[in-house]
Amino acid sequence: MSWWLPPAASTFAGPIDTLFIVILILTGIALVVVEVGLVVFLVRYRARPGRKAFYTHGSTRAEIIWTAIPAVTMVALGLVSNHYWVMMKSKKSVPANAIRYGVHAKQFEWQMSYAGADGTLGTDDDFMVRNQLHIPVNQPVSLTLTAEDVIHSFFVPEFRVKQDAVPGMNIVAWFQATKAGEYEIGCAELCGMGHYKMRARVFVHTPEEYTAWLAEQAAAAQGGE
Repeated sequence: MSWWLPPAASTFAGPIDTLFIVILILTGIALVVVEVGLVVFLVRYRARPGRKAFYTHGSTRAEIIWTAIPAVTMVALGLVSNHYWVMMKSKKSVPANAIRYGVHAKQFEWQMSYAGADGTLGTDDDFMVRNQLHIPVNQPVSLTLTAEDVIHSFFVPEFRVKQDAVPGMNIVAWFQATKAGEYEIGCAELCGMGHYKMRARVFVHTPEEYTAWLAEQAAAAQGGE
């Protein structure tokens, strides 16, 4: 569906797009039914010479039907949406083998933290790269989002991932990219005058390319010390 939706590049894309299309179809049907009914009633019950208007209470059965159908539909959509929400947003849903990264948002840039030689994020050998997130393809990744000043929002349309970064909070988001390539990170929350330029890139590498990139960055970090 890339002709009208962003190309799908993560395991979340399929469920999100399916749910979107189902909701679009249901609301589209409701729109057509309501508008056709409106036109029919306008024509059928229009004012005509010699016809006197009269009051009617309506139909209790009809009112129950048109209330029950949307209610049942909304409950069903809510249950399905909650399933996907838990699958994508719950802390317990993060795979045990996910690679951890730190993503710190500030006006107007993204600071990505990577684990150093010890493979553990949050230790002295971590290194930071500005506005570049490098990850391996087909591997779950976990981002710990923080913000320095105002609310920002980490958004990669191709991954169907959008998560706010809030000052004073550590918010975890995870995903698994399925296609190697380069993608744009945008801030989806108005965060100040420079909001429009708060962009970064995600580089999805093959495992070999990612290992080589990590080794190069670790060596450069040690050399800088």
